Amino acid sequence: MRLDKFLKISRIIKRRTIAKEVADKGRIQINGLIAKSSSDVKVGDELTISFGNKTMVVKIEKIVESTKKEETKEMYTVISEESKSDESK
Repeated sequence: MRLDKFLKISRIIKRRTIAKEVADKGRIQINGLIAKSSSDVKVGDELTISFGNKTMVVKIEKIVESTKKEETKEMYTVISEESKSDESK
């Protein structure tokens, strides 16, 4: 499955166009390698996603073509989530 589609279906990022934009800016890595929105993801892959001041690492557990909101948490496991604090102040 394409990276941008996975991010939308899993609801990690709400809109596919935003997922595509974030990926194409080099803010997403799959298993440590910078990924494009068209990159394929598979079960077991580890995604590192940088949203502005927040970095999230998730492991893909399941891939489905469509899902209900309640079932999205089964698609991935959050390994870590960090916020970058403004240390200069």
